[in-house]
Amino acid sequence: MSINIVSRIDRNVPLRHALVSVSDKTGLERLIPGLLAVNPNLRLYSTGGTFARIQEILGPRARDVLTRVSDYTGQPETRGGLVKTLDFKIYLGLLTETYNPAHQDDLRRTGAVPIDMVVVNLYPFERTVAAAGVTVEQARGNIDIGGPCMIRAAAKNFIRVASVVDPADYPMILDNLNANGGATSLALRLALAKKAFAHTARYDQAIAAYLEPRTLQEADACYPGDGQ
Repeated sequence: MSINIVSRIDRNVPLRHALVSVSDKTGLERLIPGLLAVNPNLRLYSTGGTFARIQEILGPRARDVLTRVSDYTGQPETRGGLVKTLDFKIYLGLLTETYNPAHQDDLRRTGAVPIDMVVVNLYPFERTVAAAGVTVEQARGNIDIGGPCMIRAAAKNFIRVASVVDPADYPMILDNLNANGGATSLALRLALAKKAFAHTARYDQAIAAYLEPRTLQEADACYPGDGQ
């Protein structure tokens, strides 16, 4: 199996496209205007409640800078938000490498754009299972799939993409962008990648720790329908 080894990157990557889809919307009122102050031509992509929150923050300006992920991908969100971001155009945009001609051909072929930053935090699984009387089904419903996938894809491609998982980091990220003329530094992207993989590892460990002691009886009690 051949392995693609990257030998050329940009140390500083201009921020032109950012995808924002967060469970915890703390700090968006500072982050979103801050990103647009750095680059007024930034294009934002978002989903569900995050899209609505960004609209509130930006007001009429949202029409010029904000795109629903479903409008970008051409695939509507499933009811209940089960599938929103698991789409080829999203992951091509996250994983594409700047100096790989084949990747650039794929972007042109699909009408996709390189996504330079992902701002994602996950369904509150640990908070859910800490509540008294929580059922296996309630826990299962709070296992995030699209979020960890986007975080991991962005963090893997830290040579180009910033993977942002912690609202506490927003001020530091804005400072980095302002200090670098609207670009993210390699040092920032690498630091964010380390934090992102630690974040998803803790998330998966929390799920595993919850499921490990659950019994068949606990799970079966949630689904009394077929009697088998």
